[in-house]
Parts: sequence; C-alpha cells; structure tokens
Amino acid sequence: RFQQVQSMMCDLMEWRSQLLSGTLPKDELKELKQKVTSKIDYGNKVLELDLTVRDEDGNILDPDKTSVISLFHAHEEATNKITERIKEEMSKDQPEYASYCRMSSSPTHSLYVFVRNFVCRIGEDAELFMSLYDPQKSTIISENYLVRWGSRGFPKEVDMLNNLKVVFTDLGNKDLSRDKIYLVCQIVRVGRMDLRDSNSRKYTQGLRRPFGVAGTWCL
Repeated sequence: RFQQVQSMMCDLMEWRSQLLSGTLPKDELKELKQKVTSKIDYGNKVLELDLTVRDEDGNILDPDKTSVISLFHAHEEATNKITERIKEEMSKDQPEYASYCRMSSSPTHSLYVFVRNFVCRIGEDAELFMSLYDPQKSTIISENYLVRWGSRGFPKEVDMLNNLKVVFTDLGNKDLSRDKIYLVCQIVRVGRMDLRDSNSRKYTQGLRRPFGVAGTWCL
C-alpha cells in the first residue's frame, strides 16, 4: 500500500507543477484537473477514507445547495468509477523495478541553457530560435527561445551580452524516457533578399530568410 500511495503522490506532484506553470491551454487544463481529482478520490478509497462527491468539473458539491437525490446519484456514479478504476489497476501487471524507477526519479525536470557566443558569418542581422527536438517523432517538444543577433557579432540588445539564459521547464518522466532529445538552433537571416546585391537601389531591408540550422544531443 505504501508503494501504491507513493506512486500516486509522485503523479499528483507532477500534475500540480503543470497546473501552476500556467502554460496549459484551457481544454488540457480542464482534462488535467479531472485527472487530479480522480486520482485523489482513488487514493482516498485505497486509504479507506471518506468519498468526496464532485460535479462534472471536479468541484466539491455543496450539500446545502444540492438536493439529496442529486447527491445520491453523484455518490453512486463516483463509487462506480472508482470501482472500475480499482479493477483496471489490479489487472495491470507492472514489474516492480519499473515502478521503483518512476518513483525514485524527480516528478519534474528542467534544462538550463546559457548562450555564450554565436559564430557564423552572415553579414546581416539574424534571429536564433532554440528549442528541444525529438528526432524519433520528428517534432519540437518545447517553445522557442529567441535571440536577436546583430551583424557585428553581438546581441542586438547589448545589455544582454553574457546574460543570454533560458530554462526549459516542465520536462516530466515521459520526456526523459524518450530515446534522444536534441537542442536545435534555427538561424533566420534578416536583411536583403540576396546577399550579393550591392546596389542599394535594388535590395530591400528587413526580409526574413532561413539561413541554417544546428543541433546537439542534450538528453
């Protein structure tokens, strides 16, 4: 029972950090809240505690504002859901070592990146987009960190020199279980249509063109 409750507490701590991050869209936020309340109710059943009756959004029903019949139906429905959940958990045959590895790891993780320099002969301003990339699924799994780099080899914001730092947060056990994670930097040139244009009357300014990409294995 201790290992069972410990596993549930690890899940709840991971989901709590996701709720507090404020980065989830509305539909995912509602779905995650329902998972949290369902896990809490299931844990109370395992510990033989009282069952909390909730509405569809996971809010606790007020007995002073809810009829007895509605409370009875909500209690009956919650009991049936928890019973089905217990049957599902009992039917699972997970190895003990897998459960131990998941519980012994930290619920959430972060990746700290410090950009010290950018060396690439472009000749014009550039925008650097850094993100985490899963090569197996060919998808980006984080938001982009933008660095605006000047044509003279320094950041556009001079006060950001030696202070270009970013933390990729909310990396859960699912992310760490990926085969590989790369830190990818996409380079976008900002300036003329063609670098070979030398006549100022022909070229325009401020055009954004893909210039290059770089990547390194990080996790």
